[in-house]
Amino acid sequence: MLDHKDLEAEIHPLKNEERKSQENLGNPSKNEDNVKSAPPQSRLSRCRAAAFFLSLFLCLFVVFVVSFVIPCPDRPASQRMWRIDYSAAVIYDFLAVDDINGDRIQDVLFLYKNTNSSNNFSRSCVDEAAVSGANGSTLWERPVAQDVALVECAVPQPRGSEAPSACILVGRPSSFIAVNLFTGETLWNHSSSFSGNASILSPLLQVPDVDGDGAPDLLVLTQEREEVSGHLYSGSTGHQIGLRGSLGVDGESGFLLHVTRTGAHYILFPCASSLCGCSVKGLYEKVTGSGGPFKSDPHWESMLNATTRRMLSHSSGAVRYLMHVPGNAGADVLLVGSEAFVLLDGQELTPRWTPKAAHVLRKPIFGRYKPDTLAVAVENGTGTDRQILFLDLGTGAVLCSLALPSLPGGPLSASLPTADHRSAFFFWGLHELGSTSETCPVGVLSEGRGAHCWFSLQETGEARHSLYMFHPTLPRVLLELANVSTHIVAFDAVLFEPSRHAAYILLTGPADSEAPGLVSVIKHKVRDLVPSSRVVRLGEGGPDSDQAIRDRFSRLRYQSEA
Repeated sequence: MLDHKDLEAEIHPLKNEERKSQENLGNPSKNEDNVKSAPPQSRLSRCRAAAFFLSLFLCLFVVFVVSFVIPCPDRPASQRMWRIDYSAAVIYDFLAVDDINGDRIQDVLFLYKNTNSSNNFSRSCVDEAAVSGANGSTLWERPVAQDVALVECAVPQPRGSEAPSACILVGRPSSFIAVNLFTGETLWNHSSSFSGNASILSPLLQVPDVDGDGAPDLLVLTQEREEVSGHLYSGSTGHQIGLRGSLGVDGESGFLLHVTRTGAHYILFPCASSLCGCSVKGLYEKVTGSGGPFKSDPHWESMLNATTRRMLSHSSGAVRYLMHVPGNAGADVLLVGSEAFVLLDGQELTPRWTPKAAHVLRKPIFGRYKPDTLAVAVENGTGTDRQILFLDLGTGAVLCSLALPSLPGGPLSASLPTADHRSAFFFWGLHELGSTSETCPVGVLSEGRGAHCWFSLQETGEARHSLYMFHPTLPRVLLELANVSTHIVAFDAVLFEPSRHAAYILLTGPADSEAPGLVSVIKHKVRDLVPSSRVVRLGEGGPDSDQAIRDRFSRLRYQSEA
């Protein structure tokens, strides 16, 4: 065992060395003897100190090299605003985003049609274009069809193929086209098998791979007279699988591919005031003569009428929208009728809460009013009677209600998730908007009250749409970001870069698709519009000044969807 002096030398090596040096200053011969007989512990302590300082030096050197010597990767400069104009053109109600050029910024895809130096506009081709989200420069542009009935982008392609993703277009009069999402090159182009009198119903559905090529297959639904039919195509080649299969009922656009909790696939669609359905397994048997890889759900089969194929679920008024609540297999279904809406259990198709009476004419949007709690924003009514209702999807309780007059045919609303686990909502309304003399009492717009406050409308010489921003942490305030007097064809709020670059995209053009005019594609960064925005207070003003409210909106941070 170590004696007391050796133990102290081990614990305090520097102090021990200093004491020995002072003792040996006057005795060189003794110093030489000490060097020769230095204990192993002292030499080991010096080695440890040297290793420590060497490691520290290496760490500092690496930090210096990484910080100042190795250049950082170039970050693409993203313009705050850009605009593209096309003269003598019309634009389609289609807008998609994806990172096409690999710069980590979302790019924009859209469809438009111009004269292309042709004297006959009706014979001109529709062009699909992809432009950079950073600066609006054209990435690729291709003529695709004389007219387009359906388009779906980001459709996966087989593994190992040159195009990992594609845009599928169903054109008129009879074309079926796949375009490489990243280059614009045509992957395949076939004539469709639809009857000339058939109406093509939306949307284009992706079903599980049935031909074993590694890509989801495509289901196109058409209607001729009062019969809805399904046409199945290979997602990788565009060739038809089997023959046409009838669903046995009449229907309308707004189809939804639903997966039950047992893994069975069913097509849900509105038919009058009922919710109709069809088994994908049954449809596949009709077109190919075999059941394929699909399953059937006994409970759902018992709910389907063998003759009419109508579900037991009914709606108050005509069914306008069917929407999946974000979730896994068996996700709940939001059924929106013309007179009420309700959330249906994804397996039992029974209401999760009491149906809410409302006059809904536009598609609702999902978002988070409370942290990490999914809500739905429903537009109730139109014109000066329009209200925005925020409902908790779990209970159906009204969280908030905003009175926001609008013009007929206004753009759809949008939402973006924020870093505080809520959402920022974007609504279009009338430009001249101000609080009435009868203000809202304190607290009426807080969570759980469901009260509202009306706005007055001042007549102006021209009707203008205004874009309003709303965040649940400021329930008494709307922020008017911009106003537009031209016809808006499509709108969306997009997170162009993860967690930082929120902007909106606007497609404007002629209201009449047969009368070409000026078409514009516009991008605006949301944060840059906040300083010049107008603060609209709902009811009595709070303690914060208008500038303080703008500062709070400017400090909002956004996050990507999980």
